[in-house]
Amino acid sequence: MRSVDAVVVGGGPSGLAAATWLARHRRSVVVVDSGEYRNRWVDEAHGYLSQSTLRPLEFLRACRDELLTYDEVSVVSGAVTSVAGVCDAFAVDVSGGGIDELHARRLVLATGVEDEFPDVAGFFDHYGTSVFHCPVCDGYEARGRDVVVFGWGEHVTGFALGMLTWASTVAVVTDGRDFEGDAGDEHALRSAGVAIVEDVAAELVGRRGDLRAVRLGSGVELPCGMAFFSIGHHPRSQLALALGCDVGEADCVAVDGEGRTSVAGVFAAGDLVPGLQLVQVAAGKGAVAGVGCARSLLQTA
Repeated sequence: MRSVDAVVVGGGPSGLAAATWLARHRRSVVVVDSGEYRNRWVDEAHGYLSQSTLRPLEFLRACRDELLTYDEVSVVSGAVTSVAGVCDAFAVDVSGGGIDELHARRLVLATGVEDEFPDVAGFFDHYGTSVFHCPVCDGYEARGRDVVVFGWGEHVTGFALGMLTWASTVAVVTDGRDFEGDAGDEHALRSAGVAIVEDVAAELVGRRGDLRAVRLGSGVELPCGMAFFSIGHHPRSQLALALGCDVGEADCVAVDGEGRTSVAGVFAAGDLVPGLQLVQVAAGKGAVAGVGCARSLLQTA
């Protein structure tokens, strides 16, 4: 058992940023890092200031190395299995990392989200180089290409139409399901030249970094230089719910302007909370939560 000022759950950009700012306020911090980063399959991230091409795992490694220059911080490789308690007296159970239990005055939850992936052969051969989940992050790289969007929910309408900002052509492949949009959605897509293909996505054709087509269940090969998917993603909010934190938009954990949740002593950041899901935004949210958490400890010292 070890007692610290704060436990940060999650070692992605938001968690590491929160821990950095807690350390800079001279607060003892343990980061529990499961290694299950949302973009762990992605070769490059884009749009981060000063780093036009950012390699996510290298970036996180550099962030951890810098974080560990602070004497106040340690990083544990493991998973938090449960949390309980109240402000100033939280018990955190950890699986792995050589620590069974942590006691903390504060918690920062930065557990991110989990995506639902298309069930198509070769998906992980291409995920992170030619297949992506976020058009905001990677849409620019799709400029002038034939793009396939995997999905069937009504939200796919806006997703696919947005891809026309960059793509030469866009087709929606529903993986054999009925498209769930209404007549207005279908009209909007077809009017914009977006095909709705209610066929099974059987296989991605091409080598990693050189996607050529999507082979359909019918045997037809649909030209595809880049693909995106919009099936579903779910905030990893189990710990927040166990503590009684309020959730709101898209099942994200509700926070105030300083990253506070509805439960005293518990803060949340990154993709777990509402807002744009970009690396730089996650880091910013982590900084906000880290500073807010540190200030709350000052107020009760």
